Amino acid sequence: MTRISLREILRYPSAIVGISIILLLIGLAIFTVVRIPYSEAIRLWRGSDNVWYRTPKIAAPAWTNWFRREKLVETQSCSTKENPAFKTVETLSSGERFVINLPFDFEYDTFPQDITLYFTPTFSEKELFASITLLTPDGRELKVMDGAIGAGQVFYVAQDKKLIRRYGDFPQQSMLAIPGSEPLTPLKGHYELRISALSFEADSDLDVELVIFGQVYGIAGTDHMRRDLSVALLWGIPVALGFGLLAALGTTITTMTIAAIGAWYGGWVDELIQRITEVNLVLPFLPILLMIGIFYSRSIWVILGAVTLLSIFGGAIKTYRANFMQIREAPYIEAARSYGANNGRIIFHYLVPRLIPLLIPQLVNAIPGFVFTEASLAVLGLGDPSLPTWGKVINDAYGNGALYLGYYYWVLEPAVLLILTGLAFALLGFSLDRVFNPRLREI
Repeated sequence: MTRISLREILRYPSAIVGISIILLLIGLAIFTVVRIPYSEAIRLWRGSDNVWYRTPKIAAPAWTNWFRREKLVETQSCSTKENPAFKTVETLSSGERFVINLPFDFEYDTFPQDITLYFTPTFSEKELFASITLLTPDGRELKVMDGAIGAGQVFYVAQDKKLIRRYGDFPQQSMLAIPGSEPLTPLKGHYELRISALSFEADSDLDVELVIFGQVYGIAGTDHMRRDLSVALLWGIPVALGFGLLAALGTTITTMTIAAIGAWYGGWVDELIQRITEVNLVLPFLPILLMIGIFYSRSIWVILGAVTLLSIFGGAIKTYRANFMQIREAPYIEAARSYGANNGRIIFHYLVPRLIPLLIPQLVNAIPGFVFTEASLAVLGLGDPSLPTWGKVINDAYGNGALYLGYYYWVLEPAVLLILTGLAFALLGFSLDRVFNPRLREI
């Protein structure tokens, strides 16, 4: 039966496409869990330890540059820690002199969000004094800063008041533009940021990191908290598949079992099950989940349990019952009763197995519905706050005006993954219906 079913499934192109997408999602889910463990994903999503200080704020994916006439600035960085050759040290009578040259190439048609310097000085009492100059491709030397360097100091070109008075509201643009151009046009070429720092103590040191924040970053872009969206998009795969599969398994198997018990015992047992089902069918599904999320807990496990419990006594229980009522009159059931099979054996060995072919397509078709339910709750702000999921990304995008400000990638990326997941299981489910339901094979 397994071989025949598999052969039948592979006859349908829709099944092949669906299986291919599902296998790809499963592979990405395994890669994500291994490559980015849960604890690391939570740390990255919460932005602990200032982990995203190198990433720009609300930047589109880097691959969008392939489709643009004007090439947007990509984020780049360099530091003396990663490349000690950028730094030279001269010993003086009163201390040391550090000369740091941080080079970068600028070949873009727009300007960066900001140019930032992160200083890591080492001293006992007396701070270092630094002079910073920008060397442009046309040979000019632009004074950037003169002043003391304290511990953990960060210098933002776009926010420096002296540079704003000298170059205007956007100094990072004026400094990288062709002199006298109107409107400002980027001057492309090789730049160098030269830092000359004096220390007034022995055993002093200075490390500097240069970060040029662009308008594009990475494969998925960034959000309003500078987080790389690829973390949430990748971790959304195992969360979505796990939630959908567990909810579908728990609901489908439990529903079939309860329907079999009611059909076999009949009487008050069947009446009770049917009345509970009818009451549950008129209960508002989503508002109940909203109340649980608001007044009790937003944990993914609590939501999973609530979704499963509310879905067990659904319309499918009446469909299963109708099938079981026919099966219970079959001759082999009478034969099982005649040789003394107990009720439990008849239910789980003779009734339920007969509907497994009907169970499999319904199980596959139910998965995307539960995936969308979890995403819908997250979009409404009731998802698990500790988990990076597709719905949470959409919720953040909506809350920060992504669609109104033109940051379409922020919404489209998780939305496309949700659609792709639903499409994959739908294609496979329709094919399984044709394989396991003989009436549909002729259609």
